[in-house]
Amino acid sequence: MKNDEILSQITEFCRKADMAESTFGRRAVNDGKLVNRLREGKRITIDTLERIQAYMAASMAGGVPPPRGLQVPPEKRDPRGNFRFFENRQKYLLFVHTCSEKRVIADRVALELATIHPRPPALRVFDAGIGDGTVLARVLRATHQRFPHMPFYVAGKELSLEDLRLTLEKVPDRIFEHPASVFVFTNMFYSEAPWLTPASPAAAAATVWQEVPLRGASSGEFETQIAELRPFLEQNWRAAISPRTAMPLYERPVVLVLYREDHRFLLDSTIPRPGQTEANFDLVIASQPYRALSSVNFRAKRIIAPLARALRPGGRLIGIHSHGQDPGMEMIQAIWPGENPFSVSRHELLRAVKYELGSLGRDLNFNAYADNRSIFRYDMEALPNEVTGTIGTSTAFAAWNAAVYVAQIEDDRLTEMTQNGRTLDAARDVLRKYNGLWFLDESYVISRRRD
Repeated sequence: MKNDEILSQITEFCRKADMAESTFGRRAVNDGKLVNRLREGKRITIDTLERIQAYMAASMAGGVPPPRGLQVPPEKRDPRGNFRFFENRQKYLLFVHTCSEKRVIADRVALELATIHPRPPALRVFDAGIGDGTVLARVLRATHQRFPHMPFYVAGKELSLEDLRLTLEKVPDRIFEHPASVFVFTNMFYSEAPWLTPASPAAAAATVWQEVPLRGASSGEFETQIAELRPFLEQNWRAAISPRTAMPLYERPVVLVLYREDHRFLLDSTIPRPGQTEANFDLVIASQPYRALSSVNFRAKRIIAPLARALRPGGRLIGIHSHGQDPGMEMIQAIWPGENPFSVSRHELLRAVKYELGSLGRDLNFNAYADNRSIFRYDMEALPNEVTGTIGTSTAFAAWNAAVYVAQIEDDRLTEMTQNGRTLDAARDVLRKYNGLWFLDESYVISRRRD
């Protein structure tokens, strides 16, 4: 929304409410000079705009202006329908092992390596939601191939203990092939994880920081030492559901640092230390970091904008999310006509991120790209004879699971539908129609200009 439109709404509201513009600013956002700033062409954040609109809406609905500084309530969800990937292990694991998404995403991310320009002392990579570590491991293989002699600083955010365990299983081979590597894993929020610094002083004081120099020279030795961390992780890497927002959050922030002890001297300036950390990443991977139904403002403010701020000059953030308009969505709409969880396009998201960053985004490039470059396809992996003729129950079930996982259909809706048998019939119809099943993702890139 442009300043003229906002000013027009505020002026009309003040006229009807017989309220001074300075009073409006103080009551709405605790800023008596708000209207004057807008007239001078100053920009405001999406959060400020939402507070302004909420104040006017509440005033018109109740007849009395609400108290000063009214806040827009955060996105709330019923905890019983709290669809999170780490709470749906069977769906997630079946999807990962029957579809090629992880491999295709890793290949797409690897294309960005040709355009980054690392600086000493290390190439810095951040994975905003490592999942089971498959994408990160594949990207690091490609990164090693391109930069075989450069130290790596690899950081990742993950709230799920189950996914962290799967990721740690892939670290021994990576740290064996590329010994000059520092791996850092944390469960902090997106606005905290790149800097390894909780926003709350109380959370910062309670942070558990575990540094593990791995001894030996074989992946087997590294694996044994990493496996010994399980009791520590089970005790500290815990998640809870916020009673206020119904969103998952950490019980206490944890930082786990892994590197080879025989490379400590070389990596001394790369190893992070409490209170002495930086972001400045060359590559940020944001693969499916938000729910399909989350608002564009939530995605921009809470996830992508903080990650964009973590880029160093020349750094690149690649974001990837589901696009829809594919056979998988056709399967879903056969059961729930009109269902469309992918209503926010990359174009809308980038506009919101640019608005949210304001002046901090002046040295960033926002690249939505054309569809033929942005949108890519991945498939459910099945043999040709499994998707023609008589389609077995296991194949139909795998297809249905992939479709509902991508569309993020809640369990209570699934329970109601799976009992009548229509779901597998819909899966078989789509498999026959397309001789298989495939999905579409779309990507975008935010890059910081080089010095």
